[in-house]
Amino acid sequence: MGDRQAKDALFDAFGEVAKALGNGRRAELVDVLAQGERHVDELSAEIGQTVANTSFHLRVLANAGLVTTRRDGTRIYYRLASARVSELWLALRDVTAAHHEQLDELAAAYLGDRDRLEQIGRIELAERLAAGDVVVVDVRPATEFATGHISGARSIPIDEFAANIKDLPAGIEVVAYCRGPYCVFADDAVRVLRRRGRRARRLEDGFPEWVRADLPVAAAGAS
Repeated sequence: MGDRQAKDALFDAFGEVAKALGNGRRAELVDVLAQGERHVDELSAEIGQTVANTSFHLRVLANAGLVTTRRDGTRIYYRLASARVSELWLALRDVTAAHHEQLDELAAAYLGDRDRLEQIGRIELAERLAAGDVVVVDVRPATEFATGHISGARSIPIDEFAANIKDLPAGIEVVAYCRGPYCVFADDAVRVLRRRGRRARRLEDGFPEWVRADLPVAAAGAS
């Protein structure tokens, strides 16, 4: 029978992982890294922190075993340690959505009014992609698209979107997607398209959920 000290150490190890995620900026880093690996300069820009602060948060995540690194010349790239880390983040997010009393209010303050933004489910989108009667646009940064994307999607990062709508075929519905249900990029793209008189919807969630559902994906150089 195990003793108290050994049991304490075991549960402290579980607590270390929970503690690593117990910070909003670190949770945001995991959310970004669920899209694919990034180097620290990109990550610091994504979470609005200095490189020094971002590096600190990444070390905490690494010490908890949640991220790993690789070096390419002078740059260090970070990625999630495994798909299980992405699953942990999605589970944490889902539990928060179900039980945090203020989450809807907090999400609305960030995302704005979504009442007029129609969504499409993953299975319906996969079927329509196979039928070829929809255009799917990935509005995440190009580096994330290159790491992995919905098979058949085209990349138009949100900061280039308005200038490139003219390149989308006319007379066909457009579906935009980004990082997940709390990502504003797809919302912004759909609003722009609707103002231009185009039929448009956003994917109900994002790329990590698409991957988790084992739906068709492609990577760098593929479409």
